[in-house]
Amino acid sequence: MSEFFYRPQSAWVADFIPFYKDGVFHLFYLHDWRDKENHGEGTPWYKITTSDFVHFEEHGEMLSRGSVEEQDLYVFTGCIIESIGKYHIFYTGHNPHLREKGLPEQGVMHAISDDLITWEKIPEDTFFAPDVNYEPHDWRDPFVFWNEEAQEYWMLLAARLIDSPEIRKGCTALCASKDLKHWEVRAPLWAPDMFFTHECPDLFKIGDWWYLIYSEFTDRCITRYRMSKSLEGPWISPENDSFDGRAYYAAKTAFDGKKRYIFGWNPTKEKNSDSEGWQWGGNLVVHEVFQKEDFSLGSRIPNQVRDAFNKPISISKKSDGDDISLIKISACDNVKTYVLQDLLPDKFKLEVSIKIKEHTKRCGIMLNANAERDNAYCYFLEPSKKKMLFDFWPNHPWGRYNTRECDQLVDIDSSSWHKITILVDNTICVAYLDDKVALSGRMYQNAGGKAGLIVIDGEAEFKDLQISMLS
Repeated sequence: MSEFFYRPQSAWVADFIPFYKDGVFHLFYLHDWRDKENHGEGTPWYKITTSDFVHFEEHGEMLSRGSVEEQDLYVFTGCIIESIGKYHIFYTGHNPHLREKGLPEQGVMHAISDDLITWEKIPEDTFFAPDVNYEPHDWRDPFVFWNEEAQEYWMLLAARLIDSPEIRKGCTALCASKDLKHWEVRAPLWAPDMFFTHECPDLFKIGDWWYLIYSEFTDRCITRYRMSKSLEGPWISPENDSFDGRAYYAAKTAFDGKKRYIFGWNPTKEKNSDSEGWQWGGNLVVHEVFQKEDFSLGSRIPNQVRDAFNKPISISKKSDGDDISLIKISACDNVKTYVLQDLLPDKFKLEVSIKIKEHTKRCGIMLNANAERDNAYCYFLEPSKKKMLFDFWPNHPWGRYNTRECDQLVDIDSSSWHKITILVDNTICVAYLDDKVALSGRMYQNAGGKAGLIVIDGEAEFKDLQISMLS
């Protein structure tokens, strides 16, 4: 059975380049076989389409790889724009072998189409980082939009400045054009001296606020954003500046005229092992992005995805005397768990509301719980730290599960009920708290286990527990 969180058969997805047209999301993506021996080196662009983020139609290769001598051996991230009677792709041509010849590894390249299916590359439009200000081998991920106020096209790029601290040279470079062919390189849009590089820039406006999206991998490999009332800045950071945690990267957005969605990938782990490092690429995960009352952004489950899991599963009681309509768990100075009887399917949605008594250290949801091994994956809420985190519990021996950065900043009120929605598809899991915050994870142990509830040092109530399958 195919995975709910899309990936192609015998391959994986990396950066998505979304484009919306006439009720359909065209999702171009970097296609990674992870099999150089049989498929050769490099990554082409493939495409899928969807109108609901549940059903996907595959359209195959869109932009082919170049040869080992050409700039675009790796067809890396870019953007799509409809203008001047054509569809335009601006993309990164990457070839690490060119560095050995004293040539730039990366350049911005151009392709055009009449139908979003057949694309013609225009190699003469390729341009590179000017060596006066920019590192020559980092000039990638072009994002192009029409600047109405300036009456010209702007292109944002992931680049690195020469005269900046060695590990913190990353900037969002800016180019401008009148015709989508000739580009003038200008001063960076944003150069914070904070990151090695901030990749996959994206930009949009809601009301009076501009939002600049980027993915950074200096300290934490996370998709973040800054906000400003002017394209000239200052670009300020909200209290929570991310859309998800470590297990969600290179995300870019698309707008359907009513709602905005963000498309990122949930990475796999090496050797399919919890303790190993994260890999490049994995499965598609889509969140809806919305503006909150304080003008910062939130992430929530798309309605189409929520509604797709509409086949309820009968939940067995733990014992004949238990009533699971309202579960109270008290663990004043220890740990208490409530594990459901039934094994769960490969794909399901779990929803439950939680009220956490003041001063409770931790509580949450257990996944893939295994009574014999006394362990489970857990989505924990930690009120005192204002944190939701994903972990393997108990995480023994140390490093059994590589949990660094699998957390999100949240607000937890002990007087209120908080709703958590969790989607599980085999090894992939995504949780949404109060339809404001998203947190993705991976889990490779105890497949086909049970779900449960857990409280550590405190008290919590759980109600309206529901588990549903795809119809």
